[in-house]
Amino acid sequence: MASTISVGRVAENRKARHDYEIIETIEAGLVLFGSEVKSLRRGRASITEAYAGEERGRLILINANIPEYEGARDNHEPKRHRPLLLNKKEQNKLLGHINRDGMTIVPLSLYFNDRGLAKVALGLAKGRKKHDKREAIKKRDWDRQKARVLKGD
Repeated sequence: MASTISVGRVAENRKARHDYEIIETIEAGLVLFGSEVKSLRRGRASITEAYAGEERGRLILINANIPEYEGARDNHEPKRHRPLLLNKKEQNKLLGHINRDGMTIVPLSLYFNDRGLAKVALGLAKGRKKHDKREAIKKRDWDRQKARVLKGD
């Protein structure tokens, strides 16, 4: 019998690593409805404008777009607030950083793990200024050139 569980990346926020300096990454679970899981299994989701925030003492994923599943009887709201599943220690640490240090939590990727559970990789991030972004681009290009020269030898 073939397995119907799809493993792998559903959505990626490639812009986050450009706009923010990622200090730490944490894996979190998501509270989802059945129609949301079906939609994710089809590979339909967008987290480019999403971020994590606090609501009633819990961390939630805000502005993540998971489109409605056509075959569902009871469908979900595409941009609803989705609670994140973290242990209490990690949650308090992240809430402390965003409340105290002026940092933000951005989702880096949304995927299914090897057990078939939907997970989101969160990055504790500090925003970059325009000149910092330029410096990051210069450094990345320089590292690529160095790698090419070293590979050529």
